[in-house]
Amino acid sequence: MFIPIGDDNRDRRTTPIVNYLIIIANILVFVFLQDWGRNFSFTYGYSTVPAEILTGHDIVSNSRVVVDQLTGQNMEIPGLAPTPINVYLTLITSMFMHGGIAHILGNMLFLFIFGDNIEDSMGHGRYLFFYLLCGVIAGLTNVFATVFFGQSPYVPSLGASGAISGVMGGYLLLFPTRRVRIWLFFFFTISVPAFIAVGVWFVFQVISGLGALGGDQANGGIAYAAHIGGFIAGLVLVKFFEKKRRVLVNERKAFW
Repeated sequence: MFIPIGDDNRDRRTTPIVNYLIIIANILVFVFLQDWGRNFSFTYGYSTVPAEILTGHDIVSNSRVVVDQLTGQNMEIPGLAPTPINVYLTLITSMFMHGGIAHILGNMLFLFIFGDNIEDSMGHGRYLFFYLLCGVIAGLTNVFATVFFGQSPYVPSLGASGAISGVMGGYLLLFPTRRVRIWLFFFFTISVPAFIAVGVWFVFQVISGLGALGGDQANGGIAYAAHIGGFIAGLVLVKFFEKKRRVLVNERKAFW
């Protein structure tokens, strides 16, 4: 078990304003709109549902009761809530919602560590578009994988993980040797090159994703296909968004 806790930012030239705003937006949505994850109507209404993306129509379903295989207790699973916006826009709104405190803390930690360097290399506006585009591609990858592997298209997905995976893919390509500090097994920290830290993370996503494809949809509720799709999108797209190194100092301050 390893957790990244920081990286080398000594050559960063700008303040990552957009990255900070994205983090703040995620926290505000989770606390005030999702009510710390307890507002199921809002959460399920603005999550991405593969069946809705495939048909272009909103789908509403009733709650159902299932039996927990471990405890034997009955559990109520909320149904799909009405979506107040065009269903395709949920590919964006779902990026700013999370399923629980651990989910949002983990995502925001990764975004805080890896996002600032990508924003510095792109500029604020380009970074925002890159982030959202990677998130949309990640969401569509999850939709495609759900259908291709015969999983339920009615299970909603949410979280910033897909977009953040794109950021990590871009980070790996632009800063492969940058040192990343890792908290290893909760006992001590080490510093490793980014290609090791990010590479190990991606290998874990692939292995976990392959395992999920052969089991039930739940598998911990993690959409590994979205992680993989977002990561590959980041690898492919980052060079198209990166600013040229010969840009003048005063131009670096421009939004674009």
